[in-house]
Amino acid sequence: MAASKSVGKLVSHVIVDLDGTLLNTDSVANQILKSFLAKLGKKWDSKSAHRIVGRTPLEAAAAVVEDYQLPYSKEEFLSMITPLFADQWCNIRPLPGANRLIKHLRSNGVSMALASNSPKSNIEAKISCHNGWKDSFSAIVGGDEVEKGKPSPDIFLEAARRMNTEPSSCLVIEDSIAGVTAGKAAGMEVIAVPSIPKQVDKFSSASEVVNSLLDLQPEKWGLPPFEDWIEGTLPIEPWYIGGPVIKGFGRGSKVLGIPTANLSAESFSDILLEHTSGVYFGWAALSTRGVYKMVMSIGWNPYFDNTEKTIEPWLLHEFPEDFYGEELRLAIVGYIRPEANFPSLESLIARIHEDGRIAEKALDLPLYAAYRDSPYLTNPLPESNS
Repeated sequence: MAASKSVGKLVSHVIVDLDGTLLNTDSVANQILKSFLAKLGKKWDSKSAHRIVGRTPLEAAAAVVEDYQLPYSKEEFLSMITPLFADQWCNIRPLPGANRLIKHLRSNGVSMALASNSPKSNIEAKISCHNGWKDSFSAIVGGDEVEKGKPSPDIFLEAARRMNTEPSSCLVIEDSIAGVTAGKAAGMEVIAVPSIPKQVDKFSSASEVVNSLLDLQPEKWGLPPFEDWIEGTLPIEPWYIGGPVIKGFGRGSKVLGIPTANLSAESFSDILLEHTSGVYFGWAALSTRGVYKMVMSIGWNPYFDNTEKTIEPWLLHEFPEDFYGEELRLAIVGYIRPEANFPSLESLIARIHEDGRIAEKALDLPLYAAYRDSPYLTNPLPESNS
């Protein structure tokens, strides 16, 4: 990537939040609360998840009890829901870029702490499911070890104390407004990685706001830079999806002049929760036509202000006709950039074409070209998609 200018004072230590920052806890929480509330004849609204993000367990329980008028005290509800979460701790997947960040800082000798509003026993149980995580942190601080949880600065101040460093030497990475508030109150620099979509404007107090952990640039803070970007692209652990091509918003060809082969967002709602918004690339196979290079966006398309997260692949090939209903299989192998808004339609179109050129060139590299022959693309599509 291009060299980055420093955005704040230089740091030597990093303190990271756990749930919503390193772990995709929101996905599991949505599943558990949806199931629990359904038994009470109530419907979980994932759009209200911001009410529990960054809260202590008891505060989050109180918010759910109040919002859904449950016939329990907050303590009763918490005692009922905690075992359900405990059963799923090892099913909580790392967020994109989490393993990369931990490995990078550890291998470069950067001292790290983990600071979460969750009880310490819960934190240790969660990270024990991820190889190498526990040994990567020189300090782990839980919400039950300090007088007040976030947004109080207590947790971060205790983490700095345990690392034997000054708060001003620490960089906090957080997903919640409460966490950002706590980090700033502790006198630390704070990078916000918002876990709730379309809420960036609420994180103005953060030192920096990034779309995802994939977009972190540690060198801005005097830390060792990532060195894994290749030709403007970031290799990622490949993932695969497939399904029939559907009609989208009708703006790909008509408005942008770029025909996209859309997949049903509803069919892939769980997968969309696992992957951060942004521009990706890889290979696309059509069941009756062959395998093609492709670039795709995941997200809300800020210029058009979508109300739902979508998957919109652009196959880098000119087709003589539409192919709605045909089976499309995708192997996503790399990342280009975060989702962004644009001042004009022309600038959006220009950027999409630039993304296409980057993908076209990168997919000729052996690292990415090898996935063209992936069995998922070349074999018949199984009845149950990945």
